[in-house]
Amino acid sequence: MSKKPRRSKSNQRPVREGNVIHPAFDDLDWHPLEDQIDDQRDKKYVKNVRARTEGQQELMNAINTYNLTMAIGPAGTGKTYLAVAAAVEKLEKGEVERIILSRPAMEAGESIGFLPGDMHEKMAPYLRPLYDALGDRLGGKRVRQYLEDGTIEIAPVGFMRGRTLNNAFVVIDEAQNCTYQQLKMLLSRLGWNSTMVITGDPHQSDLLDGLSGLADTANRLAQIPDIGVVRLQSVDIVRHPLVSKMLDVL
Repeated sequence: MSKKPRRSKSNQRPVREGNVIHPAFDDLDWHPLEDQIDDQRDKKYVKNVRARTEGQQELMNAINTYNLTMAIGPAGTGKTYLAVAAAVEKLEKGEVERIILSRPAMEAGESIGFLPGDMHEKMAPYLRPLYDALGDRLGGKRVRQYLEDGTIEIAPVGFMRGRTLNNAFVVIDEAQNCTYQQLKMLLSRLGWNSTMVITGDPHQSDLLDGLSGLADTANRLAQIPDIGVVRLQSVDIVRHPLVSKMLDVL
């Protein structure tokens, strides 16, 4: 029996929204980890993550010590990756039952127009950095399986109200795009036997001036001994060396 031919990229119909073009898919089977599966990245992954700077080590220690940790710092310091890696480690050890990922659906200065699909597919472009980190730790196929059975849950910030998150590892990414009231709501979701890590860079908010609540929240919570507030610096950036130099002058 001949193999079923793969769907070609020609089946994707580009949709123009103003000056922005994004693909619309003929069906809703697309998944943000699809390319990771297709390019055979689903292999045995190293489960242990090693800190590359003192600031990263401080963050890892805080996540392992406190039920709530705020990771504040510039892009490229590994805030999101270390948070997701810690979540996967706790899940694999059976210390939590699920991973919950949340991120504001905030466009970085440009409109991408209408996105097709259900809630998970609409949120996929915003959560791609989290998917990438999960794929690196677990492999694409396992991540997709966990998403399907609910072990990994995508929960947009607006859908978190009214919930109590027990036995979970919660990662709130790009929190600089949350208002003070949104962060207060998210923080109050923390339940029994749960860990929450909030990451963000107050200097990269896409909200109007004065609306981001991340810096104020971090300053207030730093007064509580049982909460970890880790402030990463440009020396903790582990991307290209030029990134640190550029961010120092921009």
